[in-house]
Amino acid sequence: MSLFFLAFMAVVCATIRAHFKTRGEPMEINSYQEFIQMAKQQPEPQRLLFVLAKAQMPDQPTEAQKAQFEQQAGGNLEPVLCVDKLPEEIEDFQTLVEESKRTDIDWDIAFISAMDGRGGHPVSSDEATQPLEMMVQQIQAGMIKHFLTVNKQGELVQVM
Repeated sequence: MSLFFLAFMAVVCATIRAHFKTRGEPMEINSYQEFIQMAKQQPEPQRLLFVLAKAQMPDQPTEAQKAQFEQQAGGNLEPVLCVDKLPEEIEDFQTLVEESKRTDIDWDIAFISAMDGRGGHPVSSDEATQPLEMMVQQIQAGMIKHFLTVNKQGELVQVM
């Protein structure tokens, strides 16, 4: 099943706007570390949502699609693993990479979002289940512009 075509994936030099707000304006994020720091600075505790996806060869690919895929410039991204974490549990992106290795599930891109807590408490993992499922559905539909996207090296990337 074709989820969406990955037409371009490159390390982002520009900033990425996130849903975190400061005085009503979107914040700009330049690194995963900045994302974690901003999550910790929000008025309500955050629960971070991660959907890990693997690049797959399209069904019945053309020669051009095969060549693009081999150059890591094409393919379909298929969600393969979901997890939620508190910012304190995953301050370093390498922690996520190491934890994911224990699952024996390979992935290429992490799609990341955050949920506001309520009344000074973060939402529970159970409460994060439905939003994670919704993230998977959005990724499958190619609606990814609102997610922070990070490769396994911890670099922000732009996926189109």
